[in-house]
Amino acid sequence: MDFTFTEEQQAAAEAAKGVFAGVAPDAVPSPALTPGAVADACDRALWAKLADADLLSLLLDARYGGAGLDAIALCLVLRESARVLARVPLLESSAAAAAVQAFGGEETKSALLARAGRGELVLTVAAHGRTGHDPAELAVTARQDGETWVLDGAQTAVPWAYDADVTVVPAHTRTGRTVLALVPRGHEGVVLAEQFSTSGERLGELRLESARLADRDVIDADGAWEWLRDLLATGTCALALGLGERVLRMTGEYTSQREQFGFPIATFQAVAVQAADRYIDLRAMEATLWQAAWRIASGAPGALPAAGDVAVAKIWAAEGVRRVVQTAQHLHGGFGADVDYPLHRYHAWAKHLELSLGPAAAHEEALGDLLAAHPLA
Repeated sequence: MDFTFTEEQQAAAEAAKGVFAGVAPDAVPSPALTPGAVADACDRALWAKLADADLLSLLLDARYGGAGLDAIALCLVLRESARVLARVPLLESSAAAAAVQAFGGEETKSALLARAGRGELVLTVAAHGRTGHDPAELAVTARQDGETWVLDGAQTAVPWAYDADVTVVPAHTRTGRTVLALVPRGHEGVVLAEQFSTSGERLGELRLESARLADRDVIDADGAWEWLRDLLATGTCALALGLGERVLRMTGEYTSQREQFGFPIATFQAVAVQAADRYIDLRAMEATLWQAAWRIASGAPGALPAAGDVAVAKIWAAEGVRRVVQTAQHLHGGFGADVDYPLHRYHAWAKHLELSLGPAAAHEEALGDLLAAHPLA
C-alpha cells in the first residue's frame, strides 16, 4: 500500500484548486433564511469551468476524452470542492459516468460518456431508497416485458434531480438481482417532487409509475450497483474531509485573533485541546478515506471486501465531520451562528453529508455483517 499520490493525481488536485479558488461559499442565500431552495439550479458557470479544465472526465478513458484516472484522483478533486461548498453534481455525475463505462454496453457508452465528460450531459444517482433508511436497490422494482423494462417505485432525496439529464436508478428484479436503469429527465411515467436538504439545495423525490425503458438503457451486469454505491460513499467521505479541513482552518484563524483577558483564546488549554481532538478526527478521516479509495482504484484483495474499507471510512467521516463543525460552532461562540459569516453554511452541509448514504450507525451494522461473513484470522 502506497499513499503517495502520482503526478497525474497531484495535477488533478492542483487544477481543482485553480478552478475553485474564486468560488465563494456564500454565493447563494443562506439556508437559514430561505424557506425553499437556495437556488433553482446548480452553479452552471462553475460546471463549465470544470469541463474546460477536464475535471468532469477524470475517470473516463481517452477514447471518451478523459484522463483515465481513478477514484483517488476524483476524491482529491472532491476534497477541494467541499472546501468552498461548490454547488455542482461533480460526485454524482462522475461516479455515474464511471459506472456506465465499467459496466454499460457500447451503445450506451457512445451516447453518454463523451458528452458527460464535456459537461454537456449531467448525470445523477438515486441512492437513498424510498425513505433514506432502506437499501436503495429495494425501493424500485424492475421487470422485463419483451424488449423493454418496466420500473415501479420511488427514490427519495435524489441530488441535483432537476439539473440532471439522466438519473441512474438501482432497481431489483423478481430474482433478487439489482440492475441500473438510466432514466432520462421528463421520461414518460417519471414524476419529480421537490424536496430540500439541510444545506438548502433542491432535491427530488423520483416516482416511477410503469416507466418503460429500452433494454439498452438498463445495465444488468453483476456487481454494478455495489461498485457504484461504494464509489459514491467514498466520494462523500472526501467531501466531508475537505469541508472539515476548511472548518478547522476557519476555527484556527478565528481563535488566533479573538482575545480574552489580553490573550488569543487559541492559547487557552481548553481551546487548544478541543482543536487538537478535531485535528485527530481529520487525520483519521483522511487515512480511512485513502484506504477505501485505494481499494476501489486498485481492486487489491484484503481481509474484507472493499465495502469493509468503505464502511470504516464512512463511519469516521460521518462522526468526524459532525464533531468538527460542532466544536467550531462552540469555539466561535455566537459569531458562528451569524448568517453573515459562512460557518453556519458549513454546519448545514456537514449535517447533510453525515447522513448522506447512511449515518455512521448504518455502516457500523454493515461492517459487522462483513466481519461475521469474513472472520479475520
